[in-house]
Order: sequence, then structure tokens, then C-alpha cells
Amino acid sequence: MVAVCDQVVFIKINGRADFNLSLDFKKLFQELRRRGYGRFVLEARNCLMMDSTFLGMLADVALRFCNADSPLGFPLELINPNPRIAETLENLGVAHLFKITHSPAASGVNYEPLAQAGDKSKTEVTRTCLEAHITLMGLKAENVQKFKDVAQFLAEDLKRLESGDKK
Repeated sequence: MVAVCDQVVFIKINGRADFNLSLDFKKLFQELRRRGYGRFVLEARNCLMMDSTFLGMLADVALRFCNADSPLGFPLELINPNPRIAETLENLGVAHLFKITHSPAASGVNYEPLAQAGDKSKTEVTRTCLEAHITLMGLKAENVQKFKDVAQFLAEDLKRLESGDKK
């Protein structure tokens, strides 16, 4: 669910935030940044879990914002993550990339469903998954051991898919 209020983008994450949503979120962030939006508030009160691909994609987005030296401080704010998500953020070494707060739900925010791309290719999804895991491995040495096999599999799968796409 997405809403824009006073140049702030509010995104409500419900249910499972996993690799299936990662590409749609990545495209959403890219499009809204292209339109000039610089502050994003992610409401995670109803988010049950975030998988490594989704967290890696969010970390990549946060790194791109941080590298842009945003005058807004933390352009990505994560509100009300459950304890499991907060612990995962810490364990993967990405918590410092977000302003994490606990507060009541924003009132007066009129959310609309996020349009999901129906034409996602397996190649595009695999590339997003690989990029997310490479980001996580670059952020914390311990993540290399956790994700090296996944990244290797994804890289090999991506190579196979790309060679198949060209035929």
C-alpha cells in the first residue's frame, strides 16, 4: 500500500515481504526517486517477516540514498517492525541504514494498493535476488558465509537464464 503526503512517501508493508515483492518495491523506489521524492516511511506494523532478498533490496536502496548525502538524514524510516524483523536487521548488519521508530499509525494517510508488475521475467527476479544478496554480503563479513552458496546459485542461474534469453 502506498500514499504520498507532503512530499513524503508512505509505504505500508502487510504480510510477508519477500523476493516476490522485491522487484516491485525496487521499481517503486526508482520511479518515485526519479520524480523527486526523497523521504520514505515504511510502516511495518502488519509485516510478518522480511526475507533476505527483500532486506537486501531495502539495504541497497538505503545505501543509494546515503551515498547521495541526503540533507534529510535518514531518508528511509522503518516504523513499528516486529521484534523478529528488528533482530534480523541487526543480525544482518543493516539496521544502521534506517531510522527505526515505534509510533502510532500515521493518521490521515490514504493508502492505495501498490501496482504489481505482471510482466516480471525470471531473469529480472533472479538478478534482483542476486543483487540483494551481494549487498548483504558487502555490508557484514558474517553475511558472506550465510549467503555465498545462495549468491553462487543465483549467479549461475542468472547466467543460464541470460544465455537462454539471447537464443
